[in-house]
Amino acid sequence: MCGRFTITAKAEEFQLRLGLGEMPDDWQPRYNVAPSQSVPVVIDADQRQVHWMQWGLVPFWAKTAAVGGKMINARAETVADKPAFRQSFAQRRCLILADGFYEWLKTGQRKGSSIPYYFHREDHSPFTFSGLWDQWTDADGKILQSCTIITCAANDTVLPIHARMPVILEDTKRWAWLTMIEPQDLQSLLVPVDKAFLTAYPVSRSVNNPKFDSEVCLQPERPQESLF
Repeated sequence: MCGRFTITAKAEEFQLRLGLGEMPDDWQPRYNVAPSQSVPVVIDADQRQVHWMQWGLVPFWAKTAAVGGKMINARAETVADKPAFRQSFAQRRCLILADGFYEWLKTGQRKGSSIPYYFHREDHSPFTFSGLWDQWTDADGKILQSCTIITCAANDTVLPIHARMPVILEDTKRWAWLTMIEPQDLQSLLVPVDKAFLTAYPVSRSVNNPKFDSEVCLQPERPQESLF
C-alpha cells in the first residue's frame, strides 16, 4: 500500500518539471502527507490545472464520507472491477503529485517497531502517482472531491521493504492515463516503475505520527546509504 508521501518541492518546480498549468495559491511543502488530508491532483490533460482533493476516495453513491478512510489505495489488479472504483477507472482518472513516499519494514519485533523508509528520485525531482477521483454530495448539498492512489506489485527497489508500491507514471504515460479510453490500454500503464527510478534510506520514526509534518521526517535513521 501507500499510506504516506511527500510534496516537498516548490510549486514552481512541480510546474516546470511536470509541465503543469495553474498551481494552488496556498501551496506549501509537505513532509508527511497522510490519509484524509488534501493532496494535489490533476484531472485534465489539456489545462493541467492542479486542484486540492481529500485523500481517501468517497464514491458518489456512498451513504457517508467515512468510507474514504478505507479507500486510500486501489489495487491495479482489480481496480477495473471493484464497485467502489470501476466507474472512476472508466471516467474519472487523475494524477496525484508527489516527490517521495514512505513504506515500513516489519522487523518482526513488538508492535510499532517497524522501520520507515523514504523512497525518492536520486535528484529529488517530482513525479506523479496514478489515481482515481470522485465527487460526493452530502445531505446539505456540500460537495466533496476525493481521490485514491493506485498500487501495484513492488519493483526490486521497493520489494525488500514492502510487497506493494504506488503506480508511478513517467513522461508521456502520465497524460495517456488521463486521455486513453480502452480498458486494456489503461491497464497496461498500471505496472511498477523501473527499479532504477527510485532510491531509498531509513528515516526517523517521527513520520509514524500523521500529525507531525516537518523536515525531521526525512532525517536518516542512520548515516544515509543506498539500499541497493
